[in-house]
Amino acid sequence: MLNEADTFFKMLADSTRLRCLLLMQAEGELCVCEFSHALNLSQPKISRHLAHLRQSGVIIARRSGTWMHYRINPELQGWALEILQTTLDGVSHTEPFVSDRKILTSMNKRPELECCA
Repeated sequence: MLNEADTFFKMLADSTRLRCLLLMQAEGELCVCEFSHALNLSQPKISRHLAHLRQSGVIIARRSGTWMHYRINPELQGWALEILQTTLDGVSHTEPFVSDRKILTSMNKRPELECCA
């Protein structure tokens, strides 16, 4: 479990991890294919960043068949959850967050329907 502020802020310091966290904060649970589509990055690159977030305790993962789904750890300390929400509120109308959500919304075959063709 995450218990040090410096670890948490290191996770936020990378733009790919921050974009992933903000998408999870806005959307809830997402599959790695959704991150890859929304951020236009390769699955291995996304998976590497998600592994850092998971190892630090910021997110948790759930396997569904061959697919991994990620969400913000609900047991994250209150101050950290507040920072994520405040950050989301502050950037919700700015780039690249607006484009990330728009691209994600336009994705065909999102996992809630059928994962990840």
